[in-house]
Amino acid sequence: MAEPPDTDRLFELEEPPRGPSGPGAPGTPLAARMRPRTLEEFLGQDSVVGPGTALRRAIERDLLSSAIFWGPPGSGKSTLAGIIARTTRAAFENFSAVTSGVPELRRVIDRARERRRKLGQRTILFVDEIHRWNKAQQDALLPHVEDGTIVLIGATTENPYFEVNSPLVSRSRIFRFERLADHVIRTLLLRALEDPERGLGSMRLRLDPEALDHLVAIAGGDARMALNALEAAALAAPQGEDGFRHVT
Repeated sequence: MAEPPDTDRLFELEEPPRGPSGPGAPGTPLAARMRPRTLEEFLGQDSVVGPGTALRRAIERDLLSSAIFWGPPGSGKSTLAGIIARTTRAAFENFSAVTSGVPELRRVIDRARERRRKLGQRTILFVDEIHRWNKAQQDALLPHVEDGTIVLIGATTENPYFEVNSPLVSRSRIFRFERLADHVIRTLLLRALEDPERGLGSMRLRLDPEALDHLVAIAGGDARMALNALEAAALAAPQGEDGFRHVT
């Protein structure tokens, strides 16, 4: 079946629009601009979504079933959801458990039913921080996961076996994301330094090896924290007589 028109992909995690300073509106944080857009760009969770894994095959074949992504902040849970949003032929709804409740969920379900009835199209619902919902809110999802109205992707920093209702857990595959290894954080920082379009490559930066080591160390495996710290250091760095900003 051909991909449906973009107007039907409500609340999709879309690639930021391109502007004079790269993707995203002016002021978009470096971590958002450098967010991986493809499975090939996605680093650091090979046991979850590396070549040959069940999840990767499901994404590539567009046969994803309900899943819960469990791991620390900055480990790639919402990033992987964004990659799924860009590659699937299903409609993709992006939902925050912090700011949205049952009334908003009902509207999402109504749209999903209409798509399914009129177009035969699946709906993938990404619920960020799903552990923030109480039992009643989580229970509201259950019948729609069971009957296939939605495919659930939940993201949580908390142990889902304790913080997510057991009926939802039993109907989902749990994927454990680990803190990113130091060499992955280093690669992401160097990628941002070299990328002139989405990263800092047009700023004429020179980063001392000791400064790079420090950024890797303070990140603690959190890619978002590492990139935010790099951006702050780059913007604060003075310009030397050689025309470069030196981050030391």
